[in-house]
Amino acid sequence: MITMSVQATLVELLQAVPDWLATIIMGALPISELRGAIPVAIGVYGMDPFLAYALAVFGNLLPVVPLLLFLGPVSDWLRRYRLFELFFTWLFARTRRKHSERFEKYGLLALTLFVAVPLPVTGAWTGCAAAFVFGIKFRHAFPAILAGVLIAGVVVTLVTLMSIGAVGLIY
Repeated sequence: MITMSVQATLVELLQAVPDWLATIIMGALPISELRGAIPVAIGVYGMDPFLAYALAVFGNLLPVVPLLLFLGPVSDWLRRYRLFELFFTWLFARTRRKHSERFEKYGLLALTLFVAVPLPVTGAWTGCAAAFVFGIKFRHAFPAILAGVLIAGVVVTLVTLMSIGAVGLIY
């Protein structure tokens, strides 16, 4: 989940936007994704948990299709420049070295679980990048990322509700 200062900043930046739209936007942003959108929707906006889940999942899935479709062409275009060629070569080598064993062993399940675990530097955006780096085709990557987002949404919603319940019991 994201830090409270980031959440507060996002809430402040989106104060002129209706709560439902702010939840979708926060779900779509790489800095918050649904890990930030759901707690804000439930805790700050007082939104029904099912509606918060649905809007945050929808927002989190908005960038997935464009990312999966255009990361390849954009990186190919950027590789024309030496700096980007060096960067992508380093990134791909490092990512494959650190994660290829898991992806080879567990396949798409690894991608699903990677997206599903609600920790920093995991989620739909990073899952799209991993799918690109490992050459996972759209027709396989999208369902795996979708499943991961749905699972992450359930986990974050339950943790949020338990946190709110625990806080309510204390006071």
